[in-house]
Amino acid sequence: MNLKFLKSSDAVSSVVGMVLILGITMVSISAMMVYSYPTIYEMEDDAKAQRVEQGLTVLDSRTSKVALGESPGQVTDISLMGGTINVNGETEDYNKSKMVVVSTDINASRYDDFKKVRHQWGCWENYTDEDGFIKFNSSLGSIEYIKEGRKIAYEGGGVWSKYPTGNAIMVSPPEFHYNGETLTLPLMKVNGKSSVSGKGKVSLSISSDNMPEVLYPNTTADKNRTNPLKSDKVFVYIKSEYYKAWADYADSQTYSSATVDNENSTAVIELETIPPQGTSTLADSFKVGALNTSKDEPMYDFSFYLDGKSSEGLSPLNCEIKATSGNKSLTYILKESSKEIDIELKYVDTSAGSYYKEYWTSLDSFPIIDKQYSNVNLLNDTFDMEYTPPNSNKGGSDPDFSWDNESSISLPPDVKINDGNTSFTLNEISQHYLKLLTKSGTVTFNIKENQNKGKIDYSDSTFSLRYDSMPGFITYLHVTKNELMADVY
Repeated sequence: MNLKFLKSSDAVSSVVGMVLILGITMVSISAMMVYSYPTIYEMEDDAKAQRVEQGLTVLDSRTSKVALGESPGQVTDISLMGGTINVNGETEDYNKSKMVVVSTDINASRYDDFKKVRHQWGCWENYTDEDGFIKFNSSLGSIEYIKEGRKIAYEGGGVWSKYPTGNAIMVSPPEFHYNGETLTLPLMKVNGKSSVSGKGKVSLSISSDNMPEVLYPNTTADKNRTNPLKSDKVFVYIKSEYYKAWADYADSQTYSSATVDNENSTAVIELETIPPQGTSTLADSFKVGALNTSKDEPMYDFSFYLDGKSSEGLSPLNCEIKATSGNKSLTYILKESSKEIDIELKYVDTSAGSYYKEYWTSLDSFPIIDKQYSNVNLLNDTFDMEYTPPNSNKGGSDPDFSWDNESSISLPPDVKINDGNTSFTLNEISQHYLKLLTKSGTVTFNIKENQNKGKIDYSDSTFSLRYDSMPGFITYLHVTKNELMADVY
């Protein structure tokens, strides 16, 4: 009998399958380890950085108590976890961490030159010795944690964090308080020089003599450092490694905004003051702040009570009330005719074009009483004005360049004035042009009489000014420098 055995590989298939599954599993686990380890390591670093951020935030809170006199000193423990903590409070550190405040009058003789460079660190150097400019500053210093290029620092009363290849971010807000009317700056100046590296815990001590130096208001240092502010603009320059985070913080506030000078690691915050409002004795110049353009009629009062200087009274009156802002100018021309005052108005914007101007003449007049007195209300809503068409003897251009949808040269309403819609009230016209004129900030109106002998008695004449200003104005400024002694051990 011949027996034949059948050959089969069925049993081998199970073994090979198990080997393949095991191999795929090992490769998958290895790949996961290779690709996830850096992420795990990064997460561990982030967790350590967050612990330092929390520690410096606690330090920030305790430092505020020291600076405000609630405590003579505070100690905070922080884990180094392989990093380094430095107290940066010497001259070389102050050159990198400083705050400068400059206030200026837009009528200062060299303001136009300063305006061109105002967003650059050190721009004040050639101007602050002149009238119309005030400057004061404080060094800041810092307490800084560094590990493998990651930096976390207490500076200026805030806590900031910066990645090796990224921008700085704010961890805890600085001592910079602005409510749309008052700017309060308690500047925290860190003094001392010490450094500790390692993996264990260290102690940070902060102390103060609780005697802050008042930088503003301070009439002893400068008679012009008074409240309410008399200057037109306030600039805050913050030189810091974390300048972009400072700028972001200013932008996040409701009433302020900032630009950056990247070349000099500086954040620049620009604020405007509110010129005086109300009724006062007439002067040959006065200021109007930026109007709230979200309102159709932000001007509430813009009127003049004119008293004649001599027995002839206001006859013959011929004067201009004119303001200029960059490429824009607005001129009211007051002319006496037959015991009445006529109004002419001219608006020019050369940024729109060399011949872009809009010209209006009055259809009504303001009466002169007893040849001596007149009330001129430039917001009169029953006083009609007529547009002078292009190519007339008076000059003029297509008014659509300013009566259009909102742009750099125009504001609503979008109307075709030269298509027959030629009559507007003096109030409508004044509201429109004053909003356009003040879009870039405060403007100065100058009154000029166009004859050798003026007819207006300024001492007995008055003007009234009242309006809703654009948010972001400052009326009061309070700045103190708080000396802090810091040490790490």
